[in-house]
Amino acid sequence: MMSDKKNNVTLEEYENEFSYKKSKTNLNIEFNRVAFIFFIFLVISIIYSIQLLHLGSLKIKQDIKPIITKQNYRADIMDRNGNYLVKSVSSIDIGISPIEIIDKKKLLINLKLIFPNKNFKEIEKKINKNKFFKFEKNISPTNYEKIMSLGDKAIKPEEKLTRLYPQKNLFSHIIGQIDDDNNGISGIEKSLNKELKEIKEPLKLTVDADIQYLIREELIKFQSIFRSKGSTSILMDVNNGEIISMVSYPDFDLNKRESISDVNFINRATKGVYELGSVFKTFTVAAGLEEGLIKIDTEFSNLEKRLTCGKNIITEYDNKIPSNLTVEQILIRSGNIGSVRIGQKLEIDKLKFFLKKIGILNKIEFDIDEIGKPIPFRWGKCKLATVSFGHGITTTPLQLAKGYAIITNGGFEIKPSLIMKDLRGNQKEKRIIKKGVSKKINKILRKIVTTKEGTAGLANIEGYEVGGKTGTAEKATVGGYTRKAKVNTFASIFPTSNPRYVLIVLLDEPKTSEDYIYEYRNKSGSYKGTPFNTAGWTSVEVAGKIIQKIGPILATKYIEN
Repeated sequence: MMSDKKNNVTLEEYENEFSYKKSKTNLNIEFNRVAFIFFIFLVISIIYSIQLLHLGSLKIKQDIKPIITKQNYRADIMDRNGNYLVKSVSSIDIGISPIEIIDKKKLLINLKLIFPNKNFKEIEKKINKNKFFKFEKNISPTNYEKIMSLGDKAIKPEEKLTRLYPQKNLFSHIIGQIDDDNNGISGIEKSLNKELKEIKEPLKLTVDADIQYLIREELIKFQSIFRSKGSTSILMDVNNGEIISMVSYPDFDLNKRESISDVNFINRATKGVYELGSVFKTFTVAAGLEEGLIKIDTEFSNLEKRLTCGKNIITEYDNKIPSNLTVEQILIRSGNIGSVRIGQKLEIDKLKFFLKKIGILNKIEFDIDEIGKPIPFRWGKCKLATVSFGHGITTTPLQLAKGYAIITNGGFEIKPSLIMKDLRGNQKEKRIIKKGVSKKINKILRKIVTTKEGTAGLANIEGYEVGGKTGTAEKATVGGYTRKAKVNTFASIFPTSNPRYVLIVLLDEPKTSEDYIYEYRNKSGSYKGTPFNTAGWTSVEVAGKIIQKIGPILATKYIEN
């Protein structure tokens, strides 16, 4: 033994590293034994603390299940201008393995402190079942750090790939949703599920986020004014079928799961099947011109005020419509009886063939699976009469847009599309309607907007040469039709001198408004209150406001050289 008085420390040498002295009760551990144990404990504590800090960094860990694989990879989605509509990002889910919990009471207390708003009665039930369950999905960085600092081995982090939808509600019906297994269940996410898992570059759609936003805002505004059940609009390039905008309202935030079977969230643009009323009269006139059975100035004399066909009674919506009308006047004034007479000239086969040719009668092929199918019916003399003015025949707004695009673009067949691709080869390749028919129809559609007798004067927006046709259709109910519930539609094109766009606006069961102020187009003055619950006072007004908003953007972005 040796002594160092300066430091007052006594060092002893032993044959063994540790020394034990026997006592009556047990072995007494000497000072160096205690020191060693303390040292070991300190080292373990430091290592554990470093591990916790490392877990809190939220970087990819080896103990977290691997992330992006071929199974869970999905490509991003952009609009035509490169704005992200869907982005894939890494996120972490927290699971709990009950069989690995050491102290359930302690764990629950700690979890309640971190997640005070969770239903812990349900969580206790899950824990007691002793089966692994997901406790928190897409955990925030702050809560992740807190929960991992608990150091409970029963807490299982799992990194995954999450779809982030920065536009929220804006494209809900177009983009669609995915399930917990990263598979699409609606919209583009479903229809292109395989492609999105394989392609490396972002998928680019034809839609324009800026245009979509402005149109949606107008639909929301007028939903409150006219108190409609729902609404939809489609803006499409008539020359190549590119969908610039397609809005269906109500919609939902894609970042929050919604039931795809909820009827409130039906895609009214593609899935909704409606009787659309007088917008069909344009097709009847176009078919008559195509077959050479009528001319624009062909006059129908002594038109009845009332027709009876079986159980159907056909009258004019406006008693002021004259008994003598030309074909042009029939369409401008939206005459029912005159349209029936044109339909009778066509007969069933010719009208049926024309409607089928422009894509009205059969289910349309499209880039998403949520597509409605027109209700089949049996043709007959009475059905021919009613179909001629848009009664007793159904289709979707998307098919209506396609039909109007074909009869106004020079008669060329087009295919509506949401997927951006090289469409130059598909532009005006196959003419299915005579060029002259388009020119004549476009002139009449313009007069419907510009003349006093027309039904769409509220859409006469200066500088855009808007033309179009209104449609006010009573909704079918059990036992017949009701005047209280209508579907109001305006099918418009612009500019009529060289058509570029078709805009469909449909309001489902709009009401009149006592307070809304109409500002007359291209002239001074205004009118307060909605006098009639018709398309001319509802859908046309909405379309006019939309064109006012989007027109400058369309002219700036897509003007032809």
